Amino acid sequence: MSNHYQSLNEYVHKVQMEIGATAAATYIIKNNTVVNEWYSGRHAATKNSRIVDRYTQFNVGSVRKTYLGLAVSLLIEKGLIKSIDHEIGHYLSGYKHSAEGVTLRHLLTHTHGLIEKDGEIAREFKPGEKWAYRNAGINMLMHLVTHLSGKTLSAYMQEHVFSVYDMNETGWRTENKEHLIYNYYDDKNTWVGPNHSDAGDQSNLFVSARDMAKWGYIHLQKGCLNGKQLLPAEVFERLITLQTPDTVPANQPRNGFIWWLQSDTLLNQLGERLPGCSYQVLGITGCACIVVPKYDAVIVRMFNQLSNPNGYDYLDDIRTFGNLAYDLLTTCSGSRGR
Repeated sequence: MSNHYQSLNEYVHKVQMEIGATAAATYIIKNNTVVNEWYSGRHAATKNSRIVDRYTQFNVGSVRKTYLGLAVSLLIEKGLIKSIDHEIGHYLSGYKHSAEGVTLRHLLTHTHGLIEKDGEIAREFKPGEKWAYRNAGINMLMHLVTHLSGKTLSAYMQEHVFSVYDMNETGWRTENKEHLIYNYYDDKNTWVGPNHSDAGDQSNLFVSARDMAKWGYIHLQKGCLNGKQLLPAEVFERLITLQTPDTVPANQPRNGFIWWLQSDTLLNQLGERLPGCSYQVLGITGCACIVVPKYDAVIVRMFNQLSNPNGYDYLDDIRTFGNLAYDLLTTCSGSRGR
């Protein structure tokens, strides 16, 4: 393995120490080749806890929402969703009043203007008027997948995606197992939320670094893996195509199906040096997946981040990480076969 990416791994280790994460990993694929695979730390702070390795599965936080996006795209491909410009109430009558005017496009791009307060749905702004990151829209999409498929999100993804792409180190987990980093749940107020449901409706999706890289890679290759088109390319093309309504001000983030697309805004999570075709997803635990089609590359970073310490700026961190990775991608010569 080349040490070309040593400076990137050293940066990730520095941040790991800064934020108090016990575990970290990086994984980079370029030109169908693994060019960097690095692991650091243990599953928990105790000396006898498991050492992080290629089998370790991290809780990926909101990265899980792109799995929901793919489920929606598959339902479109199957003809169960006719248009993302249909209102959510068209499919789920219970939302006809509370989400009037809110389309699937609004839900997929965080432009719906809805918020949950005390179990009730309230409106912050008109649909398509601006952008705001809220889970109310994600929960509606969860209900939509279950309603149209007749299955939970986790069961649907296992049958139609995980088993198809041999993603055996990916899944919603409800109890600790050897390969899981589970220290998130030591604190009853853990910021990743509850983990008692295996339906896919909670933030308890666990993924290994290499399966996370595969997740990005099948998007990069538009569903093709090892020369086989396992799902239609159109399913993936719509995921990373600009879907944000034109009515949203230009200085606010742009999304595909939940994926963040490269854009020049103050809230953008991608490093400014990453090419315009790049896209990314990030979770509260510090896990991130960046796809850079221009360089046929997928960049993954994994943490078990439990807090944001004073002085830590996560936006600056993730942008710096993306920029460093990009700089190294453009000069990389070392490689190792997948």
